[in-house]
Amino acid sequence: MRSTLLSAVFCISLAPVLAAPAPGAQDLSGVWWATVYNAKIQPVGGGDLPYTPAGKAAYGKNMAGLKDGSVVDTARRFCTPDGIPRLLGTPYPFEIVQTPGQTTIIHELNHAIRVVAMDKPVPSDAEVVAYPYYDGHSVGHWEGDTLVVESVGFNDKTFIDATGAPHSDQLRTTERIRKIDGGRGLETVVTVHDPDMFTRDWSARFVYARRNDIRLQDYVCGEPHRDISGVRGVGKR
Repeated sequence: MRSTLLSAVFCISLAPVLAAPAPGAQDLSGVWWATVYNAKIQPVGGGDLPYTPAGKAAYGKNMAGLKDGSVVDTARRFCTPDGIPRLLGTPYPFEIVQTPGQTTIIHELNHAIRVVAMDKPVPSDAEVVAYPYYDGHSVGHWEGDTLVVESVGFNDKTFIDATGAPHSDQLRTTERIRKIDGGRGLETVVTVHDPDMFTRDWSARFVYARRNDIRLQDYVCGEPHRDISGVRGVGKR
């Protein structure tokens, strides 16, 4: 009887905490799909990415290697994770699931799953240096109606985009995610910080349409997938 009473009290005491969203928090849950795809990332304001000399040399090496086969795009060849920000430019749909303490982003492409902790601080370098991830370690918080996702602790095995744009393991990204067009669209503006590859921080913007009329499908390397020809830019390089 006593244990049952304690359990009831514990559940009641937790209920307000779990039920109370952050001020301005929005319901971003559902399926979203880009309407435009670019193989080469498009920085806000246009122009080229602000490479350091090392970054420019690495980009040239990657482009030449992808052309002659000496560099492999493992994300397309072996379905390794695309990393951030490349994953944000996916021509395939993804789903956002919001639960207490966590936002989960499930991508159809490569079955990539991003776990965004909503109840933890950004991990320190000491915490992530031993375990670098393809998609980094992500934490989020709300600023008004915008979900801010900060990611650190990346490995250097991914590209910034499909053309081979490089990054180092010093990469840090900040995504600002919000609904637009009365909730019919979703906007993500990502800011990239990588002093090894770029002379300054830069940003890129991605827009998606709500598509709760579809469900995510299986994605298997080497097998046919859903038709994505309706996404403008697909098949053009």
